[in-house]
Amino acid sequence: MDANLNLVIDQVSKDKGIDRSVLISALEESILVAAKRTFGDERNLIVKFNEEKGAVDLTQTLKVVEHVEDVFNEISLKDCAERGIEVEVGDEMVFPIYYLDTDATAAREQDDTYGDILRLKTYRRGFGRIAAQTAKQVIIQRIRDAERNMVFTEYKDRKGELVTGIVRRFERGNIIVDLGRAESVMPLREQCPRESYRAGDRIQAFVIDVQEHARGPQIILSRTTPLLLIKLFELEVPEIYEGIVRIESAAREPGARAKIAVSSRDRDVDPVGACVGMKGSRVQAVVQELRGEKIDIVPYDDDPARFVCNAIAPAEVSRVIIDAEGHRMELIVPDDKLSLAIGKKGQNVRLASQLTGWRIDIHSESKIYELERRAKEQIASAIVGEGFDVAVADNLFKLGWRSVAELARAHIEELAGLPGVGGADGARRVLDGAKAYIASGGRRNDTAKLEAARRSGLSGDQQLMELDGVDEDVLGVLHSANIHSPEDLIKTPIEQVATSTGIDMGDLARLRQRAISWLSEASS
Repeated sequence: MDANLNLVIDQVSKDKGIDRSVLISALEESILVAAKRTFGDERNLIVKFNEEKGAVDLTQTLKVVEHVEDVFNEISLKDCAERGIEVEVGDEMVFPIYYLDTDATAAREQDDTYGDILRLKTYRRGFGRIAAQTAKQVIIQRIRDAERNMVFTEYKDRKGELVTGIVRRFERGNIIVDLGRAESVMPLREQCPRESYRAGDRIQAFVIDVQEHARGPQIILSRTTPLLLIKLFELEVPEIYEGIVRIESAAREPGARAKIAVSSRDRDVDPVGACVGMKGSRVQAVVQELRGEKIDIVPYDDDPARFVCNAIAPAEVSRVIIDAEGHRMELIVPDDKLSLAIGKKGQNVRLASQLTGWRIDIHSESKIYELERRAKEQIASAIVGEGFDVAVADNLFKLGWRSVAELARAHIEELAGLPGVGGADGARRVLDGAKAYIASGGRRNDTAKLEAARRSGLSGDQQLMELDGVDEDVLGVLHSANIHSPEDLIKTPIEQVATSTGIDMGDLARLRQRAISWLSEASS
């Protein structure tokens, strides 16, 4: 070959970024494929790139034997002797093959010297059109494979990183993004529903996977994963990049709202303030990149209850009930904060649950009060017939037995030591009453009897609070007159009470009448 392939190989290696050895290997393979197509697959052909000449040398090896069995790769000792070649049995002779007709002198020399030995009659015609096309296809394929392998090697280590590219086209809902050296795809499921793009738009996305396929590596991008939110904050907040502030968890409803929980390793660094930035500059940069998605930044806490309360913000929580075994929490919130805690279509509580990893149920105070009242009534109804009063039922509820069914499953040892139960015998009566209540379908005691039992179990102050017009302030005023029960109110002269409390005589008269009615109902 007259052309020096070194220059061509160096130029292609520079343009494509492919290692020179890969190109040489592809060239050698292509020449070998073309040679076997031209001269036959049965020949023991060897291809080697010659760095000095910048050409590919094609040779064939013939083995010297006594009796020829493979006419293409063996030669007899007798034939060698007839041609004046001094060899021994077992020797191997390597002959060059001039597979192109550019060097006519070399071709004639081969024909005169050993062309008949190799039994090659087509070397003067070169490879021919089909063989040359085959060699070309092999080289192209190997270069493509090398490029794909380079892309896969480069991007497999970038899984979990942010990349920036240009939107090129759309295929069946998927967005094809040009990353420079490679093309990536953003499936429809990984696109934010409120975002739209046109060809030529810049896009920043998170690499969630790099897959190797026969058609080449496939880089999968996402704009919906919470990891994108974390990476964007790492770019905007130096404290996160340096490890001072840490994002403990993140939850998103793409395009609508997101929450992140942050903590700080330095007591002097406020993690929420660091993420918000001066006048909200840092969080606003992330919001703009996410096309207006609202972001709540909450402080992380090792205490699960505090963490959940932080996550449910801006709603306030009155009480938390934890079920550790079921990994769930019940949050009790004021009635006017219920809708705020739940959020639009349950969005706030859903994100808080994802952020904390706890299943969260939210109830209003009035609903919980009603549920607790019913539960206490059922427990009281079950045990009043066994000789217990309502105070024992309230105590059982406070100690964790929230229903008659739970009480029926209790052990005698658990109940025997409780105040008001009366030892093992009382515990058996409690269990018997609970089981009888369940067996009767919850109709063991009528409402009037239960109400009377409830009233009889109330303290004097609780009885006063049951009267219409008595609140904590009025109760405190009555205490100043040494009145601590409805009986005290009835027995004490009304003038004395009016003088001591300053309450109007007419109001006191009505209050005494309510006390008389209340005691009458309680004793009936």
